Amino acid sequence: MKLSFLAHRNFLKAAVTIAVLMPTMAVGGVIERDSDSGPAVSADTGIPTFIMSDEEMAYWIAHTDAQLTFIGDSINPLSSRSAETTTVTYCSSRIDNVCGGRCTVYTGGAACLNAPDTNCLAATNNVGFCSGTGCRNPCNQLSTCGVRLDYGYCYTPGTVSIAVTNV
Repeated sequence: MKLSFLAHRNFLKAAVTIAVLMPTMAVGGVIERDSDSGPAVSADTGIPTFIMSDEEMAYWIAHTDAQLTFIGDSINPLSSRSAETTTVTYCSSRIDNVCGGRCTVYTGGAACLNAPDTNCLAATNNVGFCSGTGCRNPCNQLSTCGVRLDYGYCYTPGTVSIAVTNV
C-alpha cells in the first residue's frame, strides 16, 4: 500500500512520538551523544559513528522542510526491526551546516543507489558514498565522515552513487 507524502509524514510523527515515550534499550556497545548534539560516539572506542538510529531518522524526516522523495520499502518504525534494512537520506544542498533541499529517502536492503547531485547524507547503517557511477571507486564510508553537519548528516560533495550493504 502506498501512502501519500502527507499521510507518510503524519504516520512518522505519530511513530516518533510513540518511540520517544517508549523506554530505550542498548544492544551491543554503548552509544552516547556528544554534549554539543554531535554524532553518536561509541563509549567503547570514543570513535564517532555518524550512524543515525531509526528514531533519529524518523524524527528528522517528520520535522524537516526539505523536499522529500521516498523510494524502496515503506518506513514502518512499529514493525520488527530487520538487521538487513537501512534507511538512507541523501540531499542536494548544504546550507551552512544543514543538509536539505531536494532529498531522497531510501529504505531497504543491499542496493547501489544512483545519487547524482548528492552533497550530504545520513543513514541508519554504514553505507559507502562513491564519486563513480555504479558504486565504483573511489568510495568512502559514512562511518569515517570527514565533515560533520548538523542532525547527524555528513558532507559528501561529488557523490554520484551510494552503496547500501547488508549488515
